[in-house]
Amino acid sequence: MKLLLDEGFQFGLGVFETIAVEDGQPVLLNWHLERLNHSMKELGIPRSISPADFTLCLTQHLESNGISTDLLPHHAVKLMVSEHNTVLTIRPNPYTEESRRKGFQLGYSKVRRNETSPLTRHKTLNYGDNILEKRAAASCGLDDLIFLNSREEICEGSVSNIFFVSKGRIYTPPVFCGLLPGIMRRFVLQHAEVTEIVLTRASVDEMQECFVTNSLMGIMPVRRLGSKLFDETGTALKLQRLVLEQVKTEQQI
Repeated sequence: MKLLLDEGFQFGLGVFETIAVEDGQPVLLNWHLERLNHSMKELGIPRSISPADFTLCLTQHLESNGISTDLLPHHAVKLMVSEHNTVLTIRPNPYTEESRRKGFQLGYSKVRRNETSPLTRHKTLNYGDNILEKRAAASCGLDDLIFLNSREEICEGSVSNIFFVSKGRIYTPPVFCGLLPGIMRRFVLQHAEVTEIVLTRASVDEMQECFVTNSLMGIMPVRRLGSKLFDETGTALKLQRLVLEQVKTEQQI
């Protein structure tokens, strides 16, 4: 594979999507490509990727590596695009039903999100903060760390969006707090009544349930955030069943 020296390589002005693949079929592909193309336009990258482009790129990757779609029951495709480069990789999806049964243990990051930066709203190749904090979480025996912004407002996890439930109502931070509008976040907003509201650490004490989302984990119950424990998981599990129904629907198309 030959990579060309463009602004993606030099300055991180490129974008990527991590797409779940279940039984050989990419999940919510159109949404992923819609976000990818929107971000490229915002970053001034004069390209776009169509579903046909993605399928061709995936097929070529599978054929060149001797991989059959039958061997992709629960995997992740990462598509990276800059002005002159398109790179695709495949790996197993690390999230399992066992991890969902256990639920996540979360902490707060010491790194602050810059809510004024346009890069926080796009999934760019400037992803170092996220990776370093994901590693920091693992070193502490946690599943993820939650970023606050410069105003001490809750934003998102290093690889996830976050939701809370209180008295049957679902809450999540708005994008202007400084977060990436995730694909699974979009799914939850379309399939449930969610209030986007500024949240702080003090707000968490009033919540009865918490869950995080991303394209690979789907909807993941949270058992602990900092010192706050959550016993309820009903909303998260109900939404995860909707995700599975969506997957089955897409596989039939």
